[in-house]
Amino acid sequence: MWRSAGFVFGAGLLAALLGGPARAAGSGELTLIHMGDLHGHLLPRASVHGDAQGRSLGGVARLYTRIQEIRAREPNTLLVNSGDTVQGSAEALFTRGEAMVEVLNHFGIDAFNPGNWDYVYGSRRFVELFAGNKPLANWNAIAANLYYVTTDADAQSPFAALGGRRVLPPYLIRQFQGFRVGILGLTSDRGPTLVGRQVTRGLLLSRGEAELGEFIAVLRKQEKVDLLVLASELGLANNVRLARRYPGIDVILSSDMHEQTRQPVLTESGTLVVEEGQDGTLLGELNLSIREGRVEKWRWRSHLMDESVVEDPAIAQAVARARAPFVAGPDFRVQTNPINGARLLRPIDTVVGYTRVPLYRGADSGQDIPGVVEATSHDFLADAFRSVARSDLAAIRGFRYGTEVAPGPIRLEDLYHYLPIGAQIAVAQTQGRWFKRHLETMAEGCLDPNPALWTGGWLFAYSGLTLDLDPYRATGLRFSNIRVGSKPLAADAVYSHAGYWYADEPDQIAGCDCPKLPGTSVMVLRAEDGSTLDATDVVLRYLDSLPERTVAPGMPRIHLLQPLPAPLFGFPEIQPLQGASHR
Repeated sequence: MWRSAGFVFGAGLLAALLGGPARAAGSGELTLIHMGDLHGHLLPRASVHGDAQGRSLGGVARLYTRIQEIRAREPNTLLVNSGDTVQGSAEALFTRGEAMVEVLNHFGIDAFNPGNWDYVYGSRRFVELFAGNKPLANWNAIAANLYYVTTDADAQSPFAALGGRRVLPPYLIRQFQGFRVGILGLTSDRGPTLVGRQVTRGLLLSRGEAELGEFIAVLRKQEKVDLLVLASELGLANNVRLARRYPGIDVILSSDMHEQTRQPVLTESGTLVVEEGQDGTLLGELNLSIREGRVEKWRWRSHLMDESVVEDPAIAQAVARARAPFVAGPDFRVQTNPINGARLLRPIDTVVGYTRVPLYRGADSGQDIPGVVEATSHDFLADAFRSVARSDLAAIRGFRYGTEVAPGPIRLEDLYHYLPIGAQIAVAQTQGRWFKRHLETMAEGCLDPNPALWTGGWLFAYSGLTLDLDPYRATGLRFSNIRVGSKPLAADAVYSHAGYWYADEPDQIAGCDCPKLPGTSVMVLRAEDGSTLDATDVVLRYLDSLPERTVAPGMPRIHLLQPLPAPLFGFPEIQPLQGASHR
């Protein structure tokens, strides 16, 4: 069904407001095809909750089938991939993104805006993949808010001669018969800081608002586009906020939060905003009818990538080639983790354990245990860290990347979907007062009513800790009844706790965008011979220690005292798009 756009800012009106001469505005039909937040997922994976429970979802060979079907029936199309693509799996990790690049280079991607996790292999690798005259990824990467800098706080920049320049073009222009399209790119405003700030050494990621205001004018007044599309990795809530603040954008193709906009958000400024979940489980199709420089009508389809979509044979073969060195068979090779030097000694399709309950994170905010608060996958991992470290507590950030595992076998590649960032596990000693502060800071970073203040990720998952959460209390007062085992958390007591550790920040564990937990006597878990243990190795040791190598993490550990706010736009939300206002 076609819908009237009712836009406030057509091209002619906007040109007048910007002081430029009006021109003969264009007309025509365009279909935007949108995917994002693939997070290294080459294959389909289970769906264990929501409307698609029990199905197999995703897989790039299915995505390509549907993309080609759309291209075959629509005369004018643009395929946009919006961020967080080359991280999230063993295949991506051990090849530093090349496995995803080799497959997706067949897709004919018209534009790509990088996500925060696309920087995880370091700034030099990022530039190799996406920048310069011959990037390894032929995806036409764009980002208006990404710059080279000459120095940073830690060391000399590897790009000293390029200081002050943009790393990527800020936008692309695509000319169709009868109309002109501008695609503006915004990368994340943060790198994967959990891994350490060294991964973006020599690069500066700005918040993007200044660039947005600048290039709306450039594209409308100088480039004279009839349709302005923003590909943005700033997350759905922030992109809706930006659409309201900066009129003149026709469409925002959003990523980062993994929300599923089953219908576009239509803002008061006339901007359509869409986001496609994660792992290639959804593909967006937006058909636009452009008349005299404005969107007159639009039609939206959200394509679920389930078993009904037949895999494209050529892409399936490319996936098999990319996976051959990692799975059981004659081509399997021992691999070295490029981040921490740990060794992958067995095929990733090896069954390493079992689960009695679904493992996932991402339940809607209206559920009894919302994904932004807690979930089984992260509780399972925190339990593993605490058990192997023999610590009082353990924690892991509630990141949006991951996968879903149905009750039954756990494969090694499932663990790499959860832990694909080269983290090691360490134990430190910390006073109880710091845990309370850490919890409150994290809650503010994902529940603040102003999404511009969010710090990425969701609440930490804890093992050994239980607590109550009132999302509507003021900062510093949201958590109560915090207990370690059966006893209240004591402010002056010292507790051992386990979490992520990186060699570049040897005195810190559980790093994140929020203040890190201070600790003393940091001890890194290592193998008996002193060699490196990746976080996945720690989880493997935990599974091996269990009867029948079977997990069944119990919930809830965080008791939600009041339900989170209702959705704003008629579709379920994972992270409340309006935060949780203090009452």
